[in-house]
Amino acid sequence: MRCPSCGGLEDRVVDSRAAEDGSTIRRRRQCEHCATRFTTFERIGEVALVVVKRDGRREAYVRDKVRAGLDAACKGRSLEDATLDALLATVEDRLAVRGGEVESAQVGALALEELRHIDGVAAVRFASVYKGFQGPEDFEREIQLLTDPLPDQAT
Repeated sequence: MRCPSCGGLEDRVVDSRAAEDGSTIRRRRQCEHCATRFTTFERIGEVALVVVKRDGRREAYVRDKVRAGLDAACKGRSLEDATLDALLATVEDRLAVRGGEVESAQVGALALEELRHIDGVAAVRFASVYKGFQGPEDFEREIQLLTDPLPDQAT
């Protein structure tokens, strides 16, 4: 870390503690050359996700787009914002493991999978848009998928 006073590159950490919501570490440092103390903040470097659309276009992942889809599916349902935020965080964590580029279908599939665990009606609503339902048989098929036991619940 370069000292803001003398530009020296040698320093020592005097104090470290979590800052903000725990996603940042605040460090007090002291320059070995001029003894000036200064503060630095460290954050985990996040890899920007790129979403590959069905037509081949690539665009940056936008959390608000997925959240808007979830909000529309959950309209009128008794789901709290914190529940949807946690669902979205789970989806994003799972996407981050897959790497910097994901298909839009993967984003929708993960969101749908997580929503199935929380609210079946909202899951069917979300699926109707994400999967582009064309008729009642599409709803019937999705409801059947919803009522079938999930792989982790099968006995």
